[in-house]
Amino acid sequence: MSTLVEGGSRTGSEPSRGDPAARLPPAPVASVERVRSTDPGYARRLLVLERRPWKRFVPNPYRAHIRRVCSGRVLDVGCGIGRCLGYLGGRATGVDPNVDAVRTARDRGFDAATPAELHAADGAPRFDTLLCSHVLEHLLEDEALALLREWLPRLERGGRVVLVCPQARGQASDPTHVRLMTVERLRDLATRSGITVERTYSFPLPRAFGRIWVHNETVLIGHLP
Repeated sequence: MSTLVEGGSRTGSEPSRGDPAARLPPAPVASVERVRSTDPGYARRLLVLERRPWKRFVPNPYRAHIRRVCSGRVLDVGCGIGRCLGYLGGRATGVDPNVDAVRTARDRGFDAATPAELHAADGAPRFDTLLCSHVLEHLLEDEALALLREWLPRLERGGRVVLVCPQARGQASDPTHVRLMTVERLRDLATRSGITVERTYSFPLPRAFGRIWVHNETVLIGHLP
């Protein structure tokens, strides 16, 4: 399985050249086989979710949160179509194995690449923060560990690590989610990856709301020794 890389954004979150959804294949449908976020069409699903009308009228606490916890130059691992890249402006670079998602992120003006492209890039850029938001729940335990170990070497010494995962209701909302990342699992994964855990918390509401509300998140903040 390809690993993830996430990119930074140079513009806002609106498409810059027409509608990216027009060129995307249909969204995946759950089947007996494992459905993956790297499947063709998953980028379309992300666009549909992002464009739900109610989101235009509700305050977005996630933008300010990501900007606050991600310092300096950010590597967004598993950037998808660029939601967090849009939050971070021009100080983020995104990486993702989903070619459709990377293409969509680029069409929107963001700095995004596939893992192969980022590895092949000249200069091997280093980052102050590694962000991995809504990615680890898509992976089996060994896949998640391999992903973090692949991209953590891109951090500066002492660099910050920000891991964000859905809680129970959000976990059940997507057929490509395979493993609920509880606080205990998230801490164990971080420690095994060489990350020093500073704190974990529930955002934006207390953890009890994660059983009934899709958008409640578990957040881990750590750093490389």
